[in-house]
Amino acid sequence: MSEIPHQVTDFISKSAPFDVLDEDTLSSIAGKTKVIYLTPDNQNSLLKEYQTSLFLIQTGQFTITDENGNERFLSEGDYFGFIALMEPGKGQIEVEIDSPGVVYCIPKTMFDVALDNRRVKRFFTAAKDDVLLNQAVEGSNSMWLYKPLHEQLDKAPIQIEQHVSIQEAAQMMSQHGVSSLIVTEDEHLIGIVTDRDLRNRVVAQGMDIQLAVSEIMTQRPAYILHNQNMFAAIALMSEKNIHHLPVLHANDRTPVGMVTSSDVIRKQRSNVLFMIGELSKATNLYELTRTAWQMPQYFAANAKRAGDFDIAGKVLSQATDIMTRQLIAFYIEQHGQPPLGYCWVVYGSQAREDQTMGSDQDNALLLAATPDASQAQYFESMAEYVCKGLGKCGIKLCDGNIMASNPALRLSVDAAVLQAKKWIAQPTPEAILEFNIFLDARAVEGDRALFKNLQQRRKPLFKNDFFLAALARAANSDAVPLSVFNKFVCSKHNGKKDGINLKVNAIALINNLARLYSLSAGITVPNTVERLNILGQIGIISTEDATNLRDIWLFLNRLRWRHQLRNNVTDNIISVSELSSLEQHQLKASFKAIHRAQQAVVMKLSGGIA
Repeated sequence: MSEIPHQVTDFISKSAPFDVLDEDTLSSIAGKTKVIYLTPDNQNSLLKEYQTSLFLIQTGQFTITDENGNERFLSEGDYFGFIALMEPGKGQIEVEIDSPGVVYCIPKTMFDVALDNRRVKRFFTAAKDDVLLNQAVEGSNSMWLYKPLHEQLDKAPIQIEQHVSIQEAAQMMSQHGVSSLIVTEDEHLIGIVTDRDLRNRVVAQGMDIQLAVSEIMTQRPAYILHNQNMFAAIALMSEKNIHHLPVLHANDRTPVGMVTSSDVIRKQRSNVLFMIGELSKATNLYELTRTAWQMPQYFAANAKRAGDFDIAGKVLSQATDIMTRQLIAFYIEQHGQPPLGYCWVVYGSQAREDQTMGSDQDNALLLAATPDASQAQYFESMAEYVCKGLGKCGIKLCDGNIMASNPALRLSVDAAVLQAKKWIAQPTPEAILEFNIFLDARAVEGDRALFKNLQQRRKPLFKNDFFLAALARAANSDAVPLSVFNKFVCSKHNGKKDGINLKVNAIALINNLARLYSLSAGITVPNTVERLNILGQIGIISTEDATNLRDIWLFLNRLRWRHQLRNNVTDNIISVSELSSLEQHQLKASFKAIHRAQQAVVMKLSGGIA
């Protein structure tokens, strides 16, 4: 129970949210913190002695029971006692020692000091309210337009002093291959010279090229700060009708770069919206594939911040939609109009609009009627062409053969309804695994009225209580990778022992929950975030639960996108050790919330029978 400031500082500095505090604050907290070894024999006396403390677990396993009888199983890196410190008179708990361990006792005075930090306060407020600490729903804007300029500047600006001659200025521009120079005095911007100035003010006027460049420069030019974004730069350039805009550091106003009209054009050409436009303009498979293969490079170069990842899946799904429509158009141009009404339907991640770099194809053809031999041949050939074409565009073929090129995935509306009735009549665990993917569906091309008809006819079927109960039990059979004592359950992957499959062990579980509740409510939109928003609005689940699950889904999706882009991989297996302390806390909180939601859906839709 002696003070060990160095050890305490080291452990606390690695424990979220204290890892955001400055060194002096951490040292102050460490100096007041007591270290105890908590066992069944001493727990009563020690917990009483340090009852006005925040308890941070370094080792050991503990069961905490709150005043409502709810149990929490805690281990390394977890806290208890903070509710009583934040809300006096509340947060009474009982502690059971499952495995003795070292616990740090941070006194209330130091805890209050830490709470002065906004991020620390947000962390414990979220923990107290049992919600995910995640600002997931932020403005998700066009990636390149809203990135700070300092993240987009390719090189330092070329600068000259105002006394340098016009000829030397022209030679510098030629030497460095630039169209403008920043003119400085004592390393601060006082003017700008462009190739247009040389043409209009020197050559056209026959000016002496030995004169100082200050004679032709634009004085006190417009400028922008390095922490502003490209959108602001474009707006200012348009407002001032200028083609060159110096970028100054926000702190000391020294030049750090230059934005030019050609930069803007180049950025626009690499913008995902531009590439989507190019996909739409493609006139043949070669042009389509050439543009499609630029998509991964775009995301790798431009998706850097959390908000970027929120729209990345939707953008990629939209691009795949366009590729699909283009391929169908190419086929029809070569083989004539379809002999029968049809609708191209997509399933899974493309339907939900949450594709990632590793997503494969899941699609089908819905037909107006059962085709004859000639009609069947047309659609077989179309499906083969489109699926292979998507493969050439980088959307890999489905290993499970959930593609329109599979004859079983080319059905009439009547046959598809009959198929749904069979699912409902025999929802065995094996059958559920097979048809779950078909419950997230969206029309992409063709006669959408066919798909709407199918959805309307299936909607009442999917509300069958027996069917929903079977789905709920199946959804509860997959557990989050968290042990009873709040430790990650990891697996080996690529030589690392701490891998967690975010898709299988977390994101898919939320997709299942949203799908289940949506089926019970007759909601046909496939997107998980939209489903959760609607479910909260109409009261199928509480608004708080809907918001929390939505934020968890977005948080998990951000982690897997970041993992794929940083490591240039297509899998969904993150390494826990590569996450920050705060992210590890958030991940644990997410898993616990998903587990509670799984239990709730079983209680609601299957009478509590798992």
